[in-house]
Amino acid sequence: MRERTKRSLGLAQFVEAVRDETGLSILDLGEISQPNVSFITGLGHRLYSVDFVRTLDSITVPEDPPGGPSQRNRIEAFIDQTLGYEPESIDGVFAWDALEHLNRPLLLAVVDRLYEILRPGACLLAFFHAAEAGEWAPVYSYRIVGPDTLQLTFRTQRRPVERFNNRGIEKLFERYESVKFFLSRDHIREVIVHR
Repeated sequence: MRERTKRSLGLAQFVEAVRDETGLSILDLGEISQPNVSFITGLGHRLYSVDFVRTLDSITVPEDPPGGPSQRNRIEAFIDQTLGYEPESIDGVFAWDALEHLNRPLLLAVVDRLYEILRPGACLLAFFHAAEAGEWAPVYSYRIVGPDTLQLTFRTQRRPVERFNNRGIEKLFERYESVKFFLSRDHIREVIVHR
């Protein structure tokens, strides 16, 4: 199936968190999408976009472990290229399924940088497939078609670098204020994290 629609409780929570304000800065770590731009600007916010998966693929070299660089200087270069925002300047992040494709050193650095650029109280929406580490998992483009509805378009398949259970995700975001989980029928764990 190349394209499908999905009801998302995580998206509904995210939209609820940003609906009553205007002029917020939202960061989308997925492929740039006109429906996402239209939806977020329709709420009165700005949307910035950086395709994490494509950027990861463009900087990965044969010596890198699965999921990108593990050397400190190359990790810093990736973060500067993708998350070069001022501290506490972002009000929300759509991480989609991008985080599960990063190796542990890069993932930890990205989660720390996201914490720095998010304003206190801001939220982050992330998806984690329930697949075992080493199994193939689809990578999607996520398009917002309503306040609780996404259109998923298949991009490719990748092997998640590690398997994330609830405890592992809580530990990953331990610096953050709260983590809330939604498990959907399609075996995608939706996570809302508040800074």
